[in-house]
Amino acid sequence: AAEALTSASPKDEIKAAMAAFLEAKSFHADMEIDNPQMPGGKMKATMDFVAPDRYRMQMPMGTQTIVGDTLYMTMQGKTMKVPMQKDQLAQWRDPGKINEHEATMTVEAQGSDAVDGTPARKYAVRNTQPQPVEMTLWVSEAHLPLQILNRMEMQGKSVETRIRYSRYNDASIKIDPPQ
Repeated sequence: AAEALTSASPKDEIKAAMAAFLEAKSFHADMEIDNPQMPGGKMKATMDFVAPDRYRMQMPMGTQTIVGDTLYMTMQGKTMKVPMQKDQLAQWRDPGKINEHEATMTVEAQGSDAVDGTPARKYAVRNTQPQPVEMTLWVSEAHLPLQILNRMEMQGKSVETRIRYSRYNDASIKIDPPQ
């Protein structure tokens, strides 16, 4: 597959990375949101995913576990079960919404870089629809996203979200409903 990508356009390489991401059996993500509108201005969270439909997100206010179409919210030692619609999860499986916005996005290759010592190719992804967004994406030699840095304006303030992906296809990641 590596030979085929050498002649691909930057946009095709990003599409290939998102396709590989969607095929992942599991992953871990560390997220940092820098938003002047939030208390403290910053929030850190982690997320684990196990295919096809299990997620665990640990945030300062508590843990959310999703198994199928059920959300378990655990805060202050108490767990609530909340039914949800299946399509609510789509955003976590297509972080760049690449296919949805392909017609209006531009992708520029920005050369070689590294994320936590792992070699990567760096890309600038810009889009004007549905709102202006500027994203930098680091892709591993295995064609998987290593990091996404997303910058956007919200209510006149710059908001930055950084997501670092690791532990792709790690069988030791387990997500079970809370007891």
